[in-house]
Amino acid sequence: MGKIIVTGASGAFGKAAAGLLLERCAPEDLIFLTRTPEKLKSLAEAGAQVRAADFDDPTSLPHAMADGERMLLISTARVGTRVGQHRHAVEAAVQAGVRHIVYTSLISADAPDNPAIVRHDHRATEEIVEASGAQWTHLRDSQYSEAIALAMVIPALATGHKPDNCADGKVGFVSRDDCVASAVGVLTQDGHGNRAYTLTGPELLSIPEALAMASGIAGKPITVEHVDDEAMFAYFDSLGVPRHASDIVPDGPIPWSSDDMVTFGTAIREGFFARCTDHVERLSGRPPRSLRDVMLQHRGAWPQ
Repeated sequence: MGKIIVTGASGAFGKAAAGLLLERCAPEDLIFLTRTPEKLKSLAEAGAQVRAADFDDPTSLPHAMADGERMLLISTARVGTRVGQHRHAVEAAVQAGVRHIVYTSLISADAPDNPAIVRHDHRATEEIVEASGAQWTHLRDSQYSEAIALAMVIPALATGHKPDNCADGKVGFVSRDDCVASAVGVLTQDGHGNRAYTLTGPELLSIPEALAMASGIAGKPITVEHVDDEAMFAYFDSLGVPRHASDIVPDGPIPWSSDDMVTFGTAIREGFFARCTDHVERLSGRPPRSLRDVMLQHRGAWPQ
């Protein structure tokens, strides 16, 4: 098997994937790409190749991807403008001889009536990868359990209140660690070419059920206020969140937009996240973690 490339290797997902790959592969067979190589000094010291790569600078990419055979393309954070970045990465990879591209996508990315605007970036990237001539694998992640256990639960416990537009829509919350392990499974096994996998946890829960679970663990009340989409926009407006990706201030205090979050909630409410699969266990070789397990892991970060 040829060398494996991981893009965005200094991010949370990329760094976790790099660590798992170092346990399974010879370090000289691993290529880790990042805009900030100094952050990955420990990986270079372990014997892996750490290379500078910037998706906004296509000329930097063919050299960075030389000698790779399989590539994990981790979605970048720039909603609304990342499709161009992903295109640069895919084109450079194919030019450099990469034969299989694994992409971190979103559950129901291929559902044309899915209202989540983030779907458009993911499906556009999937189509670029499919048209590239390389083999492809789409890993369509459900909502991360860690996002619930930290970003959602912490402020909800602090205030005792959470406005929410998801109603009773169900989600198969999945641990990011399980998504990482699934990606590494695809990169280190054969037989996954030209397939899409939906990565979920072991059970379907609604946001109110998830917050009730957190409330029970913490012993503190959380009141969920069911609101419509317009009220959800008004809530985010009150926090100073920009409405659209184009309004985000680069390197500003809030790196996301409310239309992304509100339409994500709409998609949950309308059933686009209501799936449970066995794909995590098939790809990683281990059962997926429950939301409760992830909450207990991060309980120490919750307000007392």
